[in-house]
Amino acid sequence: MNFKRFCGVALCLVVLCVASAAAFFRADRTDQMTSTIVIGNARIDVVVEKGELKVSKEDLLKWVQWAAESVSTYYGRFPVPHLFLRIIPTDGKGVRGGRTFGEKGGFISIHVGGDSTFEDLSKDWMLTHEMVHLSFPSVPEEHHWIEEGIATYVEPIARVRAGHMEATEMWREVVRDLHQGLPAAGDQGLDHTHTWGRTYWGGALYCFLADIDIHKQTKNKKGLDDALRGILNGGGDIRQDWELTRALDAGDQAIGVHVLRPLYDKMKDQPYDVDLSDLWKQLGIERDDRGIRFVDDAPLAQTRVAITYGTITPSAKAVSAISVIAGDTAMNFPPK
Repeated sequence: MNFKRFCGVALCLVVLCVASAAAFFRADRTDQMTSTIVIGNARIDVVVEKGELKVSKEDLLKWVQWAAESVSTYYGRFPVPHLFLRIIPTDGKGVRGGRTFGEKGGFISIHVGGDSTFEDLSKDWMLTHEMVHLSFPSVPEEHHWIEEGIATYVEPIARVRAGHMEATEMWREVVRDLHQGLPAAGDQGLDHTHTWGRTYWGGALYCFLADIDIHKQTKNKKGLDDALRGILNGGGDIRQDWELTRALDAGDQAIGVHVLRPLYDKMKDQPYDVDLSDLWKQLGIERDDRGIRFVDDAPLAQTRVAITYGTITPSAKAVSAISVIAGDTAMNFPPK
């Protein structure tokens, strides 16, 4: 399997495996199995707790690699120098129960169903979502919508840019789900309306509107990704506690236009309605029973392409270098 990304993002992944494939998932083991993935200057220590897993060791680590690759492609690097990732086998199929913390420099805990196949993992969005959380500073609780909104919005774009999701599927999901972030009766703005829809999809709606406006003001030379990279490269990752306005100002400074802070002022204390149907038309996105169709002569068609792929065209993908080396590694994992 080739791991694709756009030129300019150089990722070097080294997987250090601590046990043979036959022994890695034996249910009678009393210890935890540990592997390390190195991505550029960052490392991910992966601990798989005792339990039954149908998926192979190699495929489980490939799933982790894909998520890390997607986030690194979007941000230009992995967000934190050192991540602890705890994978907990559980009943059934699929991925669930992902949680991300700033402790120990970055810590993710996530559950994988014992009956999951690699096909299940290859379609997963949750691990990428959790890794995106690493890229933004921790903000006061009333602004939790920005943390979840960024993770919700960036995740599918990052997967597309890394070659792990089709653009038509990404936009199909965005068109299907983004309306859940629109304000309902009685809404008091993003800072004061803490429903599930407004937290996750309201935050994603803010990101979507900001992305479009940044592209408009810069004639598609810059996007939300540039603003978020500016925040991250300015020291704003999950390990830091920032006021939201500090992060937004840092993002606006990085792109050279005022978008994030003014849009926040419009959406924080009052409902801000959006005509999504008109935006889909402007972007050249049509949905029918067969899926999504792109209209390339739409007014904002080039903005849609820029949002999807960034400043590098889809034809500029390159194959990453991946090497696997057997070896032992050990570390103290954060307590539950």
